Amino acid sequence: MHTPDWMARGHPHIWLPYAQMKTATPPLPVVRSHGSRLELADGRSLIDGVASWWTACHGYNHPHIAQAVRAQLDAMPHVMFGGLTHEPALTLARRLAALLGPGLDRVFYTDSGSVAVEVAMKMALQFWLNQGERGRTRFLAFRGGYHGDTFGTMAVCDPEEGMHSLYRGMLAEHDIVDLPQGEAELAALEDHLERHAPRLAGILVEPLVQGAGGMLLHDPEVLRRLRRLADRHGLLLIFDEIFTGFGRTGTMFAFEQAGIRPDILTLSKALTGGTLPLAATVASSRVFDAFWSDDPSHALMHGPTFMGNALACAAANASLDLFEREPRLEQARAISEALAAGLAPCRDLPWVRDVRVLGAIGVVELDGIGDREALKRRLVEAGVWVRPFGNVVYLTPALTIEEDDLAGLMRAVNEVLGRQRP
Repeated sequence: MHTPDWMARGHPHIWLPYAQMKTATPPLPVVRSHGSRLELADGRSLIDGVASWWTACHGYNHPHIAQAVRAQLDAMPHVMFGGLTHEPALTLARRLAALLGPGLDRVFYTDSGSVAVEVAMKMALQFWLNQGERGRTRFLAFRGGYHGDTFGTMAVCDPEEGMHSLYRGMLAEHDIVDLPQGEAELAALEDHLERHAPRLAGILVEPLVQGAGGMLLHDPEVLRRLRRLADRHGLLLIFDEIFTGFGRTGTMFAFEQAGIRPDILTLSKALTGGTLPLAATVASSRVFDAFWSDDPSHALMHGPTFMGNALACAAANASLDLFEREPRLEQARAISEALAAGLAPCRDLPWVRDVRVLGAIGVVELDGIGDREALKRRLVEAGVWVRPFGNVVYLTPALTIEEDDLAGLMRAVNEVLGRQRP
């Protein structure tokens, strides 16, 4: 592999994510992106099967988003959001509220998905504090769940998940239970809430897909059960749609498939079409009204420095334009059909445990991956960028991916997994 000078000189000074720096394979130097393609410094072109952690929903370098960011850069790249405001942020808030529908109408901006969930948790806790209830200090979350890497969000992830188990004993304690998918889990959850609801501020879940916890799918009925239980016990229901939002599951937002609404919703990743960091925590009127007061101490005391960044909001508005003008949801459904057919041959491999598809998400779950770095190398050699984790090889391509590129992704996965046990 050709190593450009900038990488040879800079790599000794970088600390990479989720990597043991002593033994990890050096990252691939990318010099250009377009559509669903990553162009490497050595001239190779890879089909991106994960859309840069699910963010590039319109593909890379969409001209409409690029033009909007350039125009905003010329006018005003950023001003502080404390005491000041600007059109891109307020327009985006109005549009998000309209998309989400009645009730979810107050938008709080942050810079990342993890912080958006932190803010949702903070809102829920203070919702009760502002009403004089100080005993609601815990959240109910679910095994298989993942909500971020900050200390607050690590505490509501699956405690057995290897990435965060190192910090056991150092994190706040919450109630982590099984999703109520079957009658036994539902009965156990109902019993838990009967005994412990008074100590809970809310219920936190990733709707339809527990993403980084293993790409685990559940039926919309699970969400309806959680809504009923939250209402029965007076709890706030929080949906983490950072992965699932903006068409990934086949509808604009995953919660639409259940026909119910959360009290608080978090968004990020595809919000800007994969161009700039931005996240949003969207609250219902019920939640917001608990902060509406003459008492200054009832305000939500949170404010990231780059909150409501004008460039990022301009990109997000342009991304919403594309959802309005172009057939993204139809494209997601077409990708879903292609993934279901194209990954089906993996079911016949003795080391494959499951193949599952929802919207533009395709998952091949293995009984184990012996050498993850070697598997990634073989996928790159096959011409695709796919980043397995845990025991899963997954595809979350851009919603605009060309048919030939999607076919190439699935062909590479079938060939690489079929050649030898990973």
